[in-house]
Amino acid sequence: MNGKAEKKQTRVIMWIILLIIIALLFFATLELGKHTLPGWILGAIVTVGFFFVWTKVLSSSVWWARCIGWAGLIAWYAIALIISRPPVKAVPAVRGKSAGITDVIHTKLGDLTGVLTEDGKVEVYAGIPYAEPPVGDLRWKEPQPAKPWNGVLTADHFAPMSMQARSSTIYNSVAQIVGYHDYKFTFEDNYLEPLSEDSLYLNIWKPAGDVSKLPVLVYIHGGALQTGQPWYQDYSGLGLAHEGIIVVNMGYRLGIFGFFADPALAAESPNGTTGNYGLLDQIMALQWVRDNLAAFGGDPDNVTIAGESAGSACVSALSASPLAKGLFRRVVGESSTVTAPKPAHSFRLLEEAYKTGEETKSRFKAASVEELRNIPAEKLASEMNYHHHMTVDGYVLPETPYESYAKGIHNEEAQMHGFNREESAPFILFSQANLKNYEKNVHILFEEPYASRVLELYPASTDDEAKRNWADIYTAFYFTYGHSVWERQALANGIPSYVYHFTKNNGRLGSWHSGEEIYLYGNIPADSNLYDEQDRALSDSMLKYYRNFITTGDPNGEGLPVWNASNGDAKVLEFGEQIATVDAPYQELYAIMDEMYSINISSASN
Repeated sequence: MNGKAEKKQTRVIMWIILLIIIALLFFATLELGKHTLPGWILGAIVTVGFFFVWTKVLSSSVWWARCIGWAGLIAWYAIALIISRPPVKAVPAVRGKSAGITDVIHTKLGDLTGVLTEDGKVEVYAGIPYAEPPVGDLRWKEPQPAKPWNGVLTADHFAPMSMQARSSTIYNSVAQIVGYHDYKFTFEDNYLEPLSEDSLYLNIWKPAGDVSKLPVLVYIHGGALQTGQPWYQDYSGLGLAHEGIIVVNMGYRLGIFGFFADPALAAESPNGTTGNYGLLDQIMALQWVRDNLAAFGGDPDNVTIAGESAGSACVSALSASPLAKGLFRRVVGESSTVTAPKPAHSFRLLEEAYKTGEETKSRFKAASVEELRNIPAEKLASEMNYHHHMTVDGYVLPETPYESYAKGIHNEEAQMHGFNREESAPFILFSQANLKNYEKNVHILFEEPYASRVLELYPASTDDEAKRNWADIYTAFYFTYGHSVWERQALANGIPSYVYHFTKNNGRLGSWHSGEEIYLYGNIPADSNLYDEQDRALSDSMLKYYRNFITTGDPNGEGLPVWNASNGDAKVLEFGEQIATVDAPYQELYAIMDEMYSINISSASN
């Protein structure tokens, strides 16, 4: 082979390698973007066709012909991506096969049917309206009770998630790979879950058959009060329903739709309220549960409310709201509260809410709330990051929860709550501390002289020490300190408070923020290789503690290590490689924060 032929062969190989790289990027985009089968078929045909045309014709053609060929390839790939964009599709209440349709349930608003899980042991009812759609003139108003319906409602698909900014599908897939490590290649999820401003619906999981007087858990999903949906598998009601608990969760208004505040809205409200529409939605859902759960076999006098992250923050707020009094008996909070004197997230005072509301109107060049009401929800969703905080509105919350507990005002008779070892991990994943920025980061959270005291408590001489210290400080400041305050205020008010610390590692989320949920709710998939037998045994114990607490207010039961209620000795129950009572972390840091906020919780009284 002469030199000219060798050069030609080398060029052909290089162009084939380029084709392989471009094709791999294209097919990766198809998969991560959840594109449908037609895109794969067209992409495969185009790739194979281009390969043969290139090797037989274009590789030896003039340069402009080769350029046209590559441009054509890219154009066909673009067409394939466009025609195979994932459709919006309602999520079925039961994934996979269903064992059939349930008997008709008679609620006060109308009749409905649900679906049975494949094993026939759990009935699921999805998309039940509990309030009128908060659209048009009802945007930024107190929720209105749902109207009765005619006929039999087929409750077999979840309603759209509440309006929010939709994340890129590719971003979500990458997050599933990097964060959760449980990405699956399948055509079953090649669709977009619907979202809508019309989202005030609830879902129910119950043990199958004729049951009565069962304990009820009402769950509030997290998502920083600006994202999320109520049907995610980790906190599905399936696990608890198998344990004899009826589980209810709901959509509620998020972001600007749930927490926007304006003096004009307060003026038009018969209750003088604004800024807490999402909390009002949750309260209306609890009222629906009180009025209708007996029809499903639940006991409306034995209701526990629970939530994780922002959902847990809502639980702690509802525990101090006069509007929620009598709607539940017990509370479960996972990884967040708004019980600190100055909550680190999900909370702001009304003056700040009004100021942010004015800035929103300015950005949209809206002279009034009425003009904002005429703006499409999809455009307003860009403001979600500015409005995801509940507030002291004088109606839902007459004062901060901290102030209410200090006066002995609360709605719960028992608490179960806690936090995870690596709460901060997903939030500082791309902003790790090092020696250069460590002290600056600490000074952002703490003023002097408290910042210096924190740095003395957490000294760093290497990048690794700075990274680890910052992760602990961030965890304590944003997530765990509020639980310490809540626990101590509960003790001062005579409320049994059972506190956990989740530390278990696994192949998925480990002890990151929300990592405990799949254990606590008993939803580790049977076919998952990311959890071993020790994980499944831990989940079984956590689920039993949870079931017992929901049923009686005491998590303890036969075969379980004793979980003592708080007695002020700074002990927690560790859920990890072991289940054992251990010293609670961050106590010295909490002491500094107590001084910073000038609190003395022991002074709380009934």
